[in-house]
Amino acid sequence: MSRPIELDELHWLLAITQSIDVGVVVLDSDYQVQVWNTFMENRSGVQPKDAMGQAFFNLFPEIDREWFRKKVSSVVTLGTPAFTIWEQRPYLVRFKNYQPITGQEAFMYQNTTILPLRSTNSEVTHICVVIYDVTDVATNRRQLQASNLQLQKLSSTDRLTGLYNRGYWEEALKLEYVRHGRYGHATSLIMFDIDHFKRVNDTYGHQVGDQVIQRVAQVLRGLVRDADIAGRYGGEEFAVLLPDTDKAGGGILAERLRLAVEAEVVEHESGPIRFTISLGVADLGYPSNEYQQLIEWADQALYASKRAGRNRVTVYERP
Repeated sequence: MSRPIELDELHWLLAITQSIDVGVVVLDSDYQVQVWNTFMENRSGVQPKDAMGQAFFNLFPEIDREWFRKKVSSVVTLGTPAFTIWEQRPYLVRFKNYQPITGQEAFMYQNTTILPLRSTNSEVTHICVVIYDVTDVATNRRQLQASNLQLQKLSSTDRLTGLYNRGYWEEALKLEYVRHGRYGHATSLIMFDIDHFKRVNDTYGHQVGDQVIQRVAQVLRGLVRDADIAGRYGGEEFAVLLPDTDKAGGGILAERLRLAVEAEVVEHESGPIRFTISLGVADLGYPSNEYQQLIEWADQALYASKRAGRNRVTVYERP
């Protein structure tokens, strides 16, 4: 019957551990290095003779000692491996990334396995740390996630203004309507459009008209809160959803917006172009059956502003 292999007799296995493209480190109960393969030497710049007998934490001060000790304790107590993937913890030890394809990453992303090593009396006296370079996988996943986020942004954003498109802010309004019905939180909506916009297009052309729309959007972005949902309703018409805000608060923001737009100028070769907006404000202070009623109320207030001479704010009041 063959005799169990002792740790000091594992030298003949080093040919395997030296040739595989993963990091292999064996630690004793005091976290001192007993095995240090070529992968570790090449990535860390520390030769085996300098690593042997050294405390793992001294070689890699960046290791979270408390977390690592808990992991090792679990492995020793249960006698089963423990695993960590890069999505939970990007790396165990910080190595530079030398891969040419994924060279834009500042460090090597790693998956880690911690294995129990038993002695002849079946006690776990050492642990083996295996480090896998998964930078390619992590980079591809991160690029895919970034692409998906970009697609989501494009699908929810109006290209001309950078504001949310109608589909997005209307979905946000649906959610706010449900929240209002459940908790009674105030919610208001501002609808506004650019006065005599057709005249701008007819006089100066659609490119100048686009500049006017973009300038209004820029002013709007500068005045809304992070929680507000500012969007383009269509053409020269805009909408701003104001969570936790009643129509009085909405009216204050609407007046600030009116004054700010009135002060704007788009320069043109034929002279400066000035423009104004008309605004309507409504909230969910009246009983309603569906979220579209808030749009209708704000829209009615908007057209009341236009009928009253434009460049003004009207707050909806039920007749």
